[in-house]
Amino acid sequence: MINNSKNNKKLGWVITGSGHFFEECLDIMSNLGEFDLFVSKAADEVIRMYKKKKASFPKNTRIFRDTTASSAPVGFFYKNIYHTLVVAPATSNSIAKFVAGISDNLATNIFAQAGKCKVPCIVLACDTEPEHDTKAPSKMVKVFPRKIDLENTKKLKSFESTKVVSSVDDLKKVLSKI
Repeated sequence: MINNSKNNKKLGWVITGSGHFFEECLDIMSNLGEFDLFVSKAADEVIRMYKKKKASFPKNTRIFRDTTASSAPVGFFYKNIYHTLVVAPATSNSIAKFVAGISDNLATNIFAQAGKCKVPCIVLACDTEPEHDTKAPSKMVKVFPRKIDLENTKKLKSFESTKVVSSVDDLKKVLSKI
């Protein structure tokens, strides 16, 4: 189990609509201590498409879904209860919005408020290489991220207090150090 308590604060985790790394992220979450999970509308759809097994989150995990126009759960960041925010997996769409400063859904609002409240962020970007294999709902496929997707991931790496990782192993390493 990853010890994610830091000064009596907890970890926040956002999942977006990516199938890439989705099951691996569920496995990591099942080994965390107490954390809050923020599920975008797109992630809700992906959960139904990709979920082969029931995730076993720790007993006190709070799950917030994208059901309010104002993304009400962002208010938790003003209460100083999070030591770190993880966005994993992060779609190229979410990353593009992060880079452009767009906050129009739960995932993008949570990321923006974490930054505004100086909560460090770890982002597992899905599009980090010119080509890679990814798991679609029914099989493995080869994808070729666009130049703009790769550029946005590179730009996100320059954000203060934001660590962008490109693999599940890298995410585990960073999580083990918090």
